[in-house]
Amino acid sequence: MQPTVQTLLDRPELDLTLLTPADALPADALAATVVWAHSSDLVDPTPFLDAGHVLLTTGTQFEASVDPDFASDYVRRLRETGIAALGFGTEVIRAGTPDALVAACAEQGLPVFEVPYRVPFIAIVRLVSDLIAEDAYARQAWALAAQRAISLAALRPDGLSATLAELSHRLGAWVGLIDAAGSLDREAPSGGLSQPALGEVVGEARSMLRRGQRASRTLVAGESVDQPQRVTLQTLGSGSSLRGVLAIGDSTELDQAGREVVTSVIALAGLALEQNRDLDRARGHLRSGLLRSILAGDSSLAERVAAEMWGPLPSAPLRIAVADAPAAHVERLTELLELRVEERSGRLFFGRDDDTVVLVLEEADAPLADEIASEFEVPVGVSDAVAADGVGLAHEQALRALERARESGSGVVAFDEISRQGVLAFLARTDARAVALATLAPLTAHDAAQGTSLLETTRAWLEHGGQFDATAQALGVHRHTVRSRVALAERLLGRDLSGFHARADLWAALLAVD
Repeated sequence: MQPTVQTLLDRPELDLTLLTPADALPADALAATVVWAHSSDLVDPTPFLDAGHVLLTTGTQFEASVDPDFASDYVRRLRETGIAALGFGTEVIRAGTPDALVAACAEQGLPVFEVPYRVPFIAIVRLVSDLIAEDAYARQAWALAAQRAISLAALRPDGLSATLAELSHRLGAWVGLIDAAGSLDREAPSGGLSQPALGEVVGEARSMLRRGQRASRTLVAGESVDQPQRVTLQTLGSGSSLRGVLAIGDSTELDQAGREVVTSVIALAGLALEQNRDLDRARGHLRSGLLRSILAGDSSLAERVAAEMWGPLPSAPLRIAVADAPAAHVERLTELLELRVEERSGRLFFGRDDDTVVLVLEEADAPLADEIASEFEVPVGVSDAVAADGVGLAHEQALRALERARESGSGVVAFDEISRQGVLAFLARTDARAVALATLAPLTAHDAAQGTSLLETTRAWLEHGGQFDATAQALGVHRHTVRSRVALAERLLGRDLSGFHARADLWAALLAVD
């Protein structure tokens, strides 16, 4: 432990006497860490002082009768520098410590102690130096022992959990690991960080993972319930492939030696997660192969392998969900799904399929699609519920729904939303837009040039089943106006709209440009 002002006062060989009344000092004044002791009789020694120093003086700078204003200014400069205490050596220049100096120290809360004539200043300097060296040696020995214990913990069957537990023990602080999916993977001690602080830590870790860059930061969590806790967060893995975030609660051990121990844990945790990554990659290839077998209608092999690896396959009725899996999110998405598989124990199966991730879900787990779309901001298509032998059709439905979801960039589209609009609406939204614009160009050009409403009138007329009276009422015009506009539209389009085929074709064009 580093020396403090109280440490010096407690040393019998120094025989120091505290002159400042205890009730005139800040509560932690005597517990302030002493980083060095320095002697000076300059009128203004502050250019040669730093925070945490103890200044020793024989009082040469003071007159025989000390001016209170001079003493007050002298102490003020020392306080602004942040020194820990002032020591006054007596019987060298003057007998006793000036009352004005003691009063100024008491007024401004600076500890001042008297050094007897028989104690040389060098004895105080040497003691401070020795105590600092002992503390440095003790901290290095602590760090070495901690690193040795952590290295041995890493060799245990669950090395990562044992490593985090040992780090928590050595620091006397809560330690948590947030995985690449943004979930709390493990912690030590369990429940050591309560809500809402834990939620704030996990939320910040997710933000760091989304940014996809190596980073560290300190978060003050739990302020909303007046229980603030400082937590340090450090990403694990390379910038292009973050594997998680290590979170460490506040600890008095987090000095230079403590940070060295944390650095070694970060390296060990990163290595363990990278090894898991290789295993995850092999597991992902296996999943993809089994998925293709399931979608092809042959699930017998997948059932046997899945039962050994993850649990039974989902039970019918099933839904297929297909999500885009951009390279920036694919590893985090995969880790999230692996966690959900473990939680559901057989109610979920997934696999990569080119640039998408395909999920085989039980009916009750359909909301997982919304979680994926929200967390990773990707489009997701979901099929209708099907029997076990209908997964191929469900996959096709999910792909069609995904195409629709891509139009808005992200979010979930269910296939039944498309089917309710009909086949014509779906066909109009695939690759017909350019043709539709060309088909409607005569009407849009005439409206732009003449200020007419042929396109609007034609749309309303088709919506009302070709009935002139209903269209006129909807538009607020006379039915003859509607007739004349539709007739003009027929001439401009060069087609007779009295037949079903022509009307259907025009309606599909309108849908395609909407």
